[in-house]
Amino acid sequence: MGLAERRAAKKFEDTVYPKLKQQLDAAAHHEVQVEVNWQSLAIDGSADLYEEAFTKVYFTPLIEAFEAICIDDMGREALQSKLKRVVIRNTADVSSGSSMVTFEDGVLTLDHRPTTNIDDIRERKNSIQQTLEAAL
Repeated sequence: MGLAERRAAKKFEDTVYPKLKQQLDAAAHHEVQVEVNWQSLAIDGSADLYEEAFTKVYFTPLIEAFEAICIDDMGREALQSKLKRVVIRNTADVSSGSSMVTFEDGVLTLDHRPTTNIDDIRERKNSIQQTLEAAL
């Protein structure tokens, strides 16, 4: 990861991420612990895509999945009682929304290449929602 990638990842973390985190907490109806592995997301040669890509690949699908799950008290209570934290990373070289999600011991992990299949938001949202609903 070069200087351009580090700068772009830091800019996203400092300016865009706080707003997305607020939306995520609002969708979940509680504060969600989120651990983002920024270094693994910041792949070489893609700094100009980070704002759009990180948002569409990780955060928009997660927010939409939480909104769908938390449409009633039952969903809100189930999510709050079972979800301990969310981990966002790029370590498994996954580019398919259907393969990016795991939920183990209360930890929801989203592991997906950050600049691949950016517009497949619905597939990723459905995968997150289905994985969580099966475990809640």
